[in-house]
Amino acid sequence: MSTLIITSLNALSFGLLLFLLSAGLTLIFSMMGVLNFAHAGFYMLGAYLAYTLGLHVGFFPALFLAPLLVGGLGMAVERFGLRSVHAYGHVAELLFTFGLSYIIEEIVQLVWGKAPVSYPVPEILSGDAFTVLGAPFPSYRLFLMLVSVAALLVLYGIIKKTRVGLVVQAALSHPDMVEALGHDVPKVFMLVFGVGIALAALAGAAGAPMAVTEPAMAQAIGPIVFVVVVLGGIGSLKGAFIAALLLGFTQNFAILFDVSPYQIILDAFGARAAAVFDQEFMRITIAQSAPLLPFALMVLVLLVRPQGLCGNRGGGL
Repeated sequence: MSTLIITSLNALSFGLLLFLLSAGLTLIFSMMGVLNFAHAGFYMLGAYLAYTLGLHVGFFPALFLAPLLVGGLGMAVERFGLRSVHAYGHVAELLFTFGLSYIIEEIVQLVWGKAPVSYPVPEILSGDAFTVLGAPFPSYRLFLMLVSVAALLVLYGIIKKTRVGLVVQAALSHPDMVEALGHDVPKVFMLVFGVGIALAALAGAAGAPMAVTEPAMAQAIGPIVFVVVVLGGIGSLKGAFIAALLLGFTQNFAILFDVSPYQIILDAFGARAAAVFDQEFMRITIAQSAPLLPFALMVLVLLVRPQGLCGNRGGGL
C-alpha cells in the first residue's frame, strides 16, 4: 500500500511539472498559432541560469530570477525574430524555432560545457516531508508540486479574472477588434510569448535538482512535452493538464511492472500456449517499454479522436 501511495505522489509531482512546462507551449500556440520547437531549450536555459544564479544569490532568489530573465529573452526573440518570420507562414516559424533550439543547445555547451553540472536540492528541502506506512516522500517533490500548482493558479487567475486576461482572450479570437479598441495586439502577443517561455524556464529551474542538468536535457524532455500538448488537444490548457497527469501516472506505474507479455501468458495458460508467443519482443517487460508508452498512448488517442482529448478544431484555451 505504501508503494502505491508513494508512486501516486511521484506520478502527481511529475505530471504537474509536465503541465507547468507544456502550459507555456499551449498558451503560445493558442494565442499565436506558433508551435515552438525551442520550448524545451528555454526549459534547459532556465535550469542552467537558476544553477548559476543560485551559486551567487541562493536557490530561492534564483528560482524567481531565472524565469524572469528567460521570459525577457523570449520576448526579445518574439519581437526581433519571430514577428518578422510570422509573415512567411507556419513553415517559416517552425524552421525558425527549430534552428533556435539548436542555437540554445550550442550556447549552453559553450558556456557551461558538455558535462552535467551539480545542481543539488537546497539543504532546507533535502529531507523527507512525511512518511506513508514507513515509506518516505521527499520534501523537494512536495515543494515542486506546490510551485507548479501556485504558478498555474496564478496563470488561471490572470487569464480568467483580470482585465489583461480579458484582452488576451479577446485577442485570441478577434485581434482586429481588439486593435480597433486601442490595444497593441503585437505587444500582447510578445507578452504572451514571454510568459509562456517564463513558465518553461520555471519548470527547468524548479525541476532540474530532481533530474540531471546537462545539455541533453532539452532533447530528453522535448518530445514528451509535445506528446502532452497533442494528446490533450493543441491549444487546450485543460487537455494539457489531463494529458500531463495521465502520462505522469502511466510512466511511474509502468516501472512497477517488471513482467513481460510472454510471462503473463505463461503464468495464465501454461508453457504450451506461451510457446506460440515465444518471440524476443514478447519478452520485453512493461517497465522496459515505459519510455514508449506516452507515444503509443498518443497514437492510440489520435486514431480515435484526432483533435486530442479536449481539443476542438477551432482552437482556444
